[in-house]
Amino acid sequence: MDMVMKLGTSSSVVIFTKSSCCISHSIETLIRNFGANPIIYELDTHPNGKKMEKALMELGCQPSVPAIFIGKELVGGANEIMSLNLRGKLKQLLIRANAIWV
Repeated sequence: MDMVMKLGTSSSVVIFTKSSCCISHSIETLIRNFGANPIIYELDTHPNGKKMEKALMELGCQPSVPAIFIGKELVGGANEIMSLNLRGKLKQLLIRANAIWV
C-alpha cells in the first residue's frame, strides 16, 4: 500500500489503469481534455502491478482500476470522477491541484 500511496502522491494527477480497460482510457481522455498531463501506471504491464492492484483494492477501489489521485489524494474511481465532472467540480479540483491553469 505504501508504494501505491507514494506513486499516487508523486504528481498532481496520477491514474492507475489497465491497458485493456476502456473506462480507464475514457477517464484518462477526460482529464487530458482539461489540459492536465497525468502520470499513468498500467498495472497489467508494470512489474509490481499485481501488488499495486491489491493495494488499491485495500484502499477501497472496487474495481481496482481506474484509480485516480488528484492533488496527492485518492479521489476514487470512474464513478467519482464522472460525478465530479457532471457537477462541474472536476475542473476546480484540477486547478487546485495545479494540474491545469486557467
